[in-house]
Amino acid sequence: MEQTNHYGQRPDEHAVLDIAAPFEGGAVGACLEGIRQDFPGQEYELEILSNKFRSFRKPGMKRTELYDSLIQSAAELTSREAPRWEFIAARIRYSQFEEELEERLAGLGISGFYGKLVYLTKEGLYGDYILEHYTEEEIREAETFLDQERNKLFTYSGLDLLIKRYVIQNHKRQPLETPQEMYLGIALHLAMEEKRDCRMAWVRRFYDMLSSMQVTMATPTLSNARKPFHQLSSCFIDTVPDSLEGIYRSIDNFAQVSKFGGGMGLYFGKVRATGGSIRGFEGAAGGVIRWVKLVNDTAVAVDQLGMRQGAVAVYLDAWHKDLPEFLQLRTNNGDDRMKAHDVFPAICYPDLFWKMAKEDLNQPWHLMCPHEILQVKGYSLEDSFGEEWERRYLDCVADGRISKRTVVLKDIVRLILRSQVETGTPFTFNRDVVNRANPNGHKGMIYCSNLCTEIAQNMAGIETVSTEIREENGDTVVVTTTKAGEFVVCNLASLCLGNIDVTDEAAVREITASAVRALDNVIGLNFYPLPYAKITNRRYRSIGLGVSGYHHMLAKNGITWESEEHLRFADEVFERINFAAVEASSDLAAEKGSYDYFEGSDWETGAYFDKRGYTGEKWDGLRRKVARQGMRNAYLVAVAPTSSTSILCGTTAGVDPVMKRYFLEEKKHAILPRVAPELTPRTYWLYKEAHLVDQTWSVRAAGARQRHIDQAQSVNLYITNEYTMRQVLNLYIQAWEEGVKTIYYVRSKALEVEECESCSS
Repeated sequence: MEQTNHYGQRPDEHAVLDIAAPFEGGAVGACLEGIRQDFPGQEYELEILSNKFRSFRKPGMKRTELYDSLIQSAAELTSREAPRWEFIAARIRYSQFEEELEERLAGLGISGFYGKLVYLTKEGLYGDYILEHYTEEEIREAETFLDQERNKLFTYSGLDLLIKRYVIQNHKRQPLETPQEMYLGIALHLAMEEKRDCRMAWVRRFYDMLSSMQVTMATPTLSNARKPFHQLSSCFIDTVPDSLEGIYRSIDNFAQVSKFGGGMGLYFGKVRATGGSIRGFEGAAGGVIRWVKLVNDTAVAVDQLGMRQGAVAVYLDAWHKDLPEFLQLRTNNGDDRMKAHDVFPAICYPDLFWKMAKEDLNQPWHLMCPHEILQVKGYSLEDSFGEEWERRYLDCVADGRISKRTVVLKDIVRLILRSQVETGTPFTFNRDVVNRANPNGHKGMIYCSNLCTEIAQNMAGIETVSTEIREENGDTVVVTTTKAGEFVVCNLASLCLGNIDVTDEAAVREITASAVRALDNVIGLNFYPLPYAKITNRRYRSIGLGVSGYHHMLAKNGITWESEEHLRFADEVFERINFAAVEASSDLAAEKGSYDYFEGSDWETGAYFDKRGYTGEKWDGLRRKVARQGMRNAYLVAVAPTSSTSILCGTTAGVDPVMKRYFLEEKKHAILPRVAPELTPRTYWLYKEAHLVDQTWSVRAAGARQRHIDQAQSVNLYITNEYTMRQVLNLYIQAWEEGVKTIYYVRSKALEVEECESCSS
């Protein structure tokens, strides 16, 4: 028989009344009733919340304070045994948000989605292009797509982050749109230039994939789509030339990118080393470190609209003469005048480095100046890879005209590993592995990656052609003409693997096709901080479809991290995703045309499929389709870290294991629960924490995935104090042997590393 109190009420009904009483009306009661119905089980009885709330309540509390206390009560009830309190806290937080927003909009006289867009556009908070491209009838039709039930998908951490950072706010930092309106606004932007007869269908598909949390766009797209300054790309990569003019232009490029919230990768491998000659004068060059310090100061000075300082990774080749000093940029010992604590150093390794490290660490390793090599040999060593590079390197070593800084390999490796354990950096870029797999090697070289190590695209430095003095409209002007080079741009999104049935091939193909189309649309819709970025982006039309929720996916499917089953499953899932992505891009090419350099690429010749061992009827059919239809995008798949956007979706970050199954994060004035997604007694043991995982399994999994990723992936290594330097080195050698292109951070248990939000997708 159902238990009641002496008023004839069930305990939870009484709890609803008790909690709602101090609010004196409003939506609190309705919110609690919904919670009572949707969260059965003793551990979620509202009597528990009522008792907790009572301990927070004080006489005379304002409504906002009451809401904050109730939310905090629910958040603090989140535990390993009762993880869904984080969803209950989100429900209450949304009720508070909705109540405050409705009051704010009523004060402004705004009603309906169309009326809101008119107001936001007038205030300069919404781009006028939305109302210019869509009729009032289309906007009102779009409004019918809104599904408020999807607000229930948010965890408290995800909803709180979205409200504070992603929804449009007025100049007083007060939100003016709901989460669902945000997703719809982004969808309207991404579908803006689709054909009129099918445009609204694409708006719906884009809205559905975002609001159901099956796909998340990168942070710049989520933040800036639908806004006046719609810089939608995440990261940029520039090749720094070996000239005063070229170096300063690259630093200026970084400043312009940083101004609009983008992250940057800078390749310094062409810049002459310390003591190199300038115009024939020996010993005149100051070396790479001085220029890196300027980049560091620029990162601090250009602080992304006051939100956070600029973010940049600086790359140098493992044979560059300035390598020892470069490896100490962020360490705490040594000459502070040679430090740059606000940049992220990264090393580009040839195969030979790892071969020698595996064979014998006591061998000599020769560091040389790229400028001197060019002067003596007539070629740039960094412009080759693989066997050709090795042949040229040994030729340079044997040439007595080229000065060398010869070190024992062991000493260089020790410097690298010491820096990685102390600072998490340098990042790793396996240049020969990358370039062998490059589907567009017919058009250039890949020298380095970006800030988060997931991008691998053709690069070329910007060159000055001429500087002329002209008369224009009665004024004397100076016109500098430059050759654009290849200034890499990455446009990112992620499939939320934990929220997709990855075993359903049809479902994967459909959601991947939608994501690829949305990313391709970003290229034409984007606001570019630099013309060089626009040129390269439209020439290659490169995209970076990645994933989040990888560990979530494994746990949901009952798969342990340290298992052969994990490797088989990862191989199958990523092959399925890649097939869908290639097919979607080819179908887009049939509809809209191929990228400029398709002819002669591995896509056209079929070498792309050969290199990856793609055989069988299905893949042979796709190979023929690609040869016939072309490819819309030169590069397709890149796995970014997704640190912040995974929180929005309540899933695990990127391809990393969970840091902890459950913990409470202290933020300013709040406690935020962090819970492994869908944590149950069954999944608890499947969520082995990152620092407890045998890292050899993580490296093997990265190798299994890499075959299906035409670019790279942000792979972190998690180590403890028990790891020896040899063990860490062996992980890097293993990664190289497994064909892993890049390694991001080494995350020591005691080390706090800075998350990149530019690439978070």
